[in-house]
Amino acid sequence: MDITQTPIAGLSATISFETMQIFVIVMVSLVILMTIIDVIHKKSMRWFNENAAAGKANATKDLSAGDKAGIAAKTIVEDVVLSGEFCSTKRRIAHLLTMYGFILFNAMTAIIIFGGAEAAANTLYAQLWHIGAIMLALGGWWFWLFIRVDVAAEGNKWYNIDRMDMFSISLIATSTFALIWSYVGGGTGISFGLFILSAVSLFGGVLWSKFAHMFFKPFAAYDKRTTKADGSYMNLPTINRDDPEQRARHSMELLVDAPMDMGLGIKRETPNHY
Repeated sequence: MDITQTPIAGLSATISFETMQIFVIVMVSLVILMTIIDVIHKKSMRWFNENAAAGKANATKDLSAGDKAGIAAKTIVEDVVLSGEFCSTKRRIAHLLTMYGFILFNAMTAIIIFGGAEAAANTLYAQLWHIGAIMLALGGWWFWLFIRVDVAAEGNKWYNIDRMDMFSISLIATSTFALIWSYVGGGTGISFGLFILSAVSLFGGVLWSKFAHMFFKPFAAYDKRTTKADGSYMNLPTINRDDPEQRARHSMELLVDAPMDMGLGIKRETPNHY
């Protein structure tokens, strides 16, 4: 495999850059359209608005513009850039590899296609394209083989594939077939066809995948930090159950007098992944 050039450069001999640009535009349009449909179908925006209104009524502190800017910056750094919500180091590394590999691979693909012959001949772009594909493949396969599901606890077979797995499978397939396509020297053969099918599945399958989750995640993390800062705590009981008022907010009676430390719970036993 020659990582100093991408198979996109050779592809331009049979498929024009203009045609490739149209394909990219269609894929981006599908993501935007299906994300909007997903928001409408799941009523995500309505939930955020209603939760924000209820939180504002329960807030004990008014946040200034500076407070909100600080929370936004912290959310971007900790929750988006560093994926700090993952307690497991292995899961965080797999997620970071997948996320940054996805961004790098797709950014380089767009730059090369829209940059034309000059960008396609750029060695640095080609190297970054391959690095992004390798990172995406490593993160995707790591997640699929070691993190995806605790089959021993859930009673599932390792080969069971659900609709929710489509996003992971599409990510893995797109990056893997991209590398295979590069390895065989490009062209419009089987590896190219499988790469295109994987890409269409990835960008065209937003409605039945976790793709749209990537857009909601930063907003949900910001909302969580904001409600904690203004005292509304997402309209949920706070962790301080020493306060009688907070104890009364619990919907389950068994939690009213429950101790703060209730043991290891699900962490008592190490998950057995296939």
